[in-house]
Amino acid sequence: MKIIVAGREPVTMTEFIELALGIDVQLFTGPAVESAMERAARLDVAREVLAELRESDPEVAAYAEALLRTLPLHRRPDGRRPRRTVRLVKGCTAGSAVAA
Repeated sequence: MKIIVAGREPVTMTEFIELALGIDVQLFTGPAVESAMERAARLDVAREVLAELRESDPEVAAYAEALLRTLPLHRRPDGRRPRRTVRLVKGCTAGSAVAA
């Protein structure tokens, strides 16, 4: 059985949500990699869209607001990994350490 929304056939769950609710999910969640300036611009637009949604469709606005609160897994723009520190725990032997 095919699922057709607004005359289109969504392939992924994200496409289904976008077609059914009429919002761009990535506007509220953000791409995997974006600069600070791109993020600020995207969030400005998302807040404006959210304000309009609150007036026209409060349920979709609540969903969009929840998407804004999600924390996507961002990679660092410079490709570096965060530094892990190693600390010794009192009572451990010399060869054992705990990564923080």
